[in-house]
Amino acid sequence: MRKHIIYITLFLLSISWGCKKQEDSYLNTSPTNILLENQVWTTPDLVMTILGDLYSRFPEFQNLDNWWEYTNMTEAFPSALGDYWRVQSNQFYDYGWWGEWDYRYVRELNLFIQKCKKADALKDADRNRFLGEARFLRCASYFEKVKRMGGVPIITEPMEYNFSGDPTYLQHPRNKESEVYDFIIAELDTIKDMLPDNVEIKARATKAAALAMQSRVALYAGSIARYNPIRTPNVKCTPDNGEVGMTDVNAAKITAYYTKALVAAQAIMGGQYSLYKKKPDLSDNFASLFFDKSKNSEAIFVKDYKLKNLVNGWTLNNQPRSIAEEQQGGRINPSLNLAQSFEKLDNTLAPFVTTDGSGNPVYYSNQIDIFAGRDARLAGTIMLPGSKFKDKTLDILAGVITADGKIHISSNPTFGAREQINGVDMEVVGFDGPIDGTEFSAQTGFYVRKYQDPTTGSGQIGTQSEVWWIRYRYGEVLLNAAEAAFELGQPGVAAGYLNQLRERAGFPANSLSVSDITFDRIVHERKVELAFEGHELWDLKRWRLADRVLNGNVMTAVTTTPGKADEVNTMVFGLLPYKIYNPGDVNNGKYIYKQVKPSRVQVAHTFRLGNYYSFIGTDVRNGNPKITKNPNQ
Repeated sequence: MRKHIIYITLFLLSISWGCKKQEDSYLNTSPTNILLENQVWTTPDLVMTILGDLYSRFPEFQNLDNWWEYTNMTEAFPSALGDYWRVQSNQFYDYGWWGEWDYRYVRELNLFIQKCKKADALKDADRNRFLGEARFLRCASYFEKVKRMGGVPIITEPMEYNFSGDPTYLQHPRNKESEVYDFIIAELDTIKDMLPDNVEIKARATKAAALAMQSRVALYAGSIARYNPIRTPNVKCTPDNGEVGMTDVNAAKITAYYTKALVAAQAIMGGQYSLYKKKPDLSDNFASLFFDKSKNSEAIFVKDYKLKNLVNGWTLNNQPRSIAEEQQGGRINPSLNLAQSFEKLDNTLAPFVTTDGSGNPVYYSNQIDIFAGRDARLAGTIMLPGSKFKDKTLDILAGVITADGKIHISSNPTFGAREQINGVDMEVVGFDGPIDGTEFSAQTGFYVRKYQDPTTGSGQIGTQSEVWWIRYRYGEVLLNAAEAAFELGQPGVAAGYLNQLRERAGFPANSLSVSDITFDRIVHERKVELAFEGHELWDLKRWRLADRVLNGNVMTAVTTTPGKADEVNTMVFGLLPYKIYNPGDVNNGKYIYKQVKPSRVQVAHTFRLGNYYSFIGTDVRNGNPKITKNPNQ
C-alpha cells in the first residue's frame, strides 16, 4: 500500500512540475495575433497597418459603395423598389440626413499624430510623411464636418478623462465656421511639403492631393462667405457668434479665400498632372478616365479597390439589365434633366428635338441620332438608347407605335416582351425596359456610364469591380481655378481653364470668350463635368442656390433653359424611345421620343433654409452643453 502511495505522490509531483514549466513558458511567450504598442512604432510597415485603417475610414457622403445617394436630387431616378421613397417624399425634411460628428475618428488621428511624433525608431523621412498623412486625413474629417454642420470644436490633441467626476474640462464650444475653414487651409499649407510629390501615388496623400483639397476648401469658404449674406441672410444662429454662414468674414477675407483656391490649383498645373487624353473617341476617353489605372495623369487622390481583397458593387448595381452578368442592375437612371444639360457643340443649350415647329414628332433612323452633335461628356457620363457597353448594344425600347397611333407594350410588360402585331411577332419592350414602375429597368430611358467597369466579371456577385473612386482629379482643379478666377474678376483666366475641359469634350479651341464667362457658365460647367462624383449637393449648398433650385414647385416638363444656375429643378424626367411599325411608310422602323415623368415621381423636392446645416444630435448637446444649436433646431 505504501509503495502505491509513493508512486502516486511522485506522479502528481511530476504533473505539477510539468504544469509549472508550461505555465512559465506560456506567460513568457509573446502573443502572435496582436501587436503591442511598442512594436508598432518600430517599422514603416507596421505603422501602415494603423494608417491603412484610418485611410479606410475617410469621411465622405457619396462614393461607389452607396449608389442610392446619387438619386436624392435630380441627377437620377432610383430604379429600385426600396428606394422609390426618394422621389415620393421630401427627404429634405430630415435635417439630420447628412450630419457628421465623428470625434472618435478625430481622436484616433490625434493619438496617431501624438505617438508618431515620439517614434524615434522611425527614420525622419518616414515619420514626417506619416505625420503629414494623418494631418491630411484630419483635414478631410474637419472639412466634412464644417460643410455639413458649420462651425465645430477644433480638437488637435487627444483628450483624456481624469475620472475626477467633473468632465467639464473636456467640453469645448463650437469654433466659428470661418475658423474651421482657416484651420484646414493653414494645416494643408503646413503639410503639403511633408508629403511626396509623385503622380504615381494615388491612394495615399501627396502634395498634389493636399493642394487639391486646399483649393476645394478655400473655394467653399469663399462662396459661402460671399453668397450667404446675399441669398440666405437668415441662415445664422441666434445669437449669432459666427457658428454658421461665415457671417464674420469681410470682403478682404473673401478675396483671400478665392485667391488661395486659385493659387493652390495653379500649383498643381504645369507639372506631373494633366487631363486624361488617351482615346480618339472623346466619349470613350471621358468614360475611361474613371476606370483606367495605368498612368492616369488626371487622378490625384483615390480610394482604390483590388479584386479578391476589396471590391465595389457599382457595376453590379448599375449595369444595363439586358447584358447584366447577374439578374440585377440598372438602379441609377440618370435624368433627362441632367442629360439635357450637355450643350450642343455650337455652344447652344437646347432640349433634345422630339417635335418640329408644328408639333409633329421628329423621326430618327437610329436611336442614338437624337443625341448627335452634343458635348462628348454626355455619352461619357450616361448610357444612351442605342449606345454600347461591353461591346453590346443596349436594348432600350418603350413600345411600338402602329399606324393607328396605338402604343404596343404587351398586356403584361416585361423585359423583352413580344407581341403579335398584324401577324408579325416582334419585340415591343426592350430587355432594358423602360417599364414604368419596374425596378432595374431604364425608367428614364438612361443608364449611368461613369465608373462602370467594362471588365468581364465586374457585374457578377462573386467578382465585382476594382474600379477606383476618384476623390480629387485634375479636371476639378481646373474648374476650381476657373471659378476662383471668375470671382476675382479675371474672366479671361477662367475662360482659359474651362476651354481646356471643353476642348477635350469636342468643342473647338477657345469656344468660350471672356464675355461668355458668367456665374451661370461656372455652375453649368461643374454640373456636366462632375456629374455622379459627389459635388451637386455641396455646390448648390455653398452657392446658396439649393433652396431656389429645389423650391418645392411641381414641374410639368423639363426646363428649356438648362444653363441657368437657379432654374427650378425639383422632379426627375425621362426621355423614352418608341419604334414605328407602319410597313410601306417612309418612317417605318424609325424612332420617335417622348418626354415622360416616371409615375413613381410624386413629390417635388423642397430644400428649406434649415437644410443648409445639419441637425446637431441631442446626445451631442446633452454631453456637451457648450455646443450651441444650428438654425434648424
